[in-house]
Amino acid sequence: MTHHENEGETAVAPVADAPTENWADRYAPAWALPYLRLARADRPVGFYLLALPCFWSVGLAGLHTGAAYPDPLLLLLFAIGAIAMRGAGCTYNDIVDRDIDAQVARTRSRPLPSGQVSLRSAIVFMLAQCLVGLAVLLSLNPFSIWLGFAVVPIVALYPFMKRISHWPQAVLGLAFNWGALIGWAAVTGSLDWAPVVLYVGAVAWTIGYDTIYAHQDREDDALIGMKSTALRFGADTTFWLKGFYAVTIIAMVLAGWLAGAGPLFFAGLAFACGQLIWQIATLDIDDADNCLARFKSNRDFGLIVFLAILADMVLATSL
Repeated sequence: MTHHENEGETAVAPVADAPTENWADRYAPAWALPYLRLARADRPVGFYLLALPCFWSVGLAGLHTGAAYPDPLLLLLFAIGAIAMRGAGCTYNDIVDRDIDAQVARTRSRPLPSGQVSLRSAIVFMLAQCLVGLAVLLSLNPFSIWLGFAVVPIVALYPFMKRISHWPQAVLGLAFNWGALIGWAAVTGSLDWAPVVLYVGAVAWTIGYDTIYAHQDREDDALIGMKSTALRFGADTTFWLKGFYAVTIIAMVLAGWLAGAGPLFFAGLAFACGQLIWQIATLDIDDADNCLARFKSNRDFGLIVFLAILADMVLATSL
């Protein structure tokens, strides 16, 4: 029996592509549930994928400046910002894609196409989340604020890319990893080659993992005329993944070297590389559950990289 049925409320129909027994479905009041689903709060992996490049960058900047640990206030601010802006971005995408989502089996039960939330309410909710993100951004230094505003056109463009290009995953990567630049800027007040190279690697990482994710919708996308790297790569997906994930690891090695990282960082990257190899070796692009599990496992990759940075900072300051 669900939380809502326990309270005698009218249960909100589940979303097909959300994990069963997620915290939002179990504990959120019925009135809030459609909005939490719009923000994808019922599937937190996207929060990690947005927040972790910020954390990497804050950590590498700390390594570069000789800090003993990443600035905890900055990590908190980036975590709040990632929750707000990931939610706002997902809401915006659902607003733009509401007619397309209604034609795809995996997404037609989402709040907008299923009628659980009105278009006006979704727009108001999106703006409210943007205000939280803006408050976080305005608490950073002036250079970081301007850098933060610079990503807005890329974010705005993203949902339209699958209508015109097989490379929407690349635009998602450009938008989703902007924190790899802002994290460094928030610590140092400027940019350097280390965060730029880190950003390149993170973009390649996103193209890889979102290609895996897109294979879930490959058939529906083909039927309704949407494009993706999953359709572009097809049976050659693992070949392309090897290339993008190789760029990811090489760029992270170079970013670490430029930031002055030590042996523990590079040892951690070896473990992270193993995680990416596992994804490629065990991927079955014709099995949606397999694709979703490999996609979600990128949270583990991101956490391994961040822990490697933390360990290296501890070692560097204890010597």
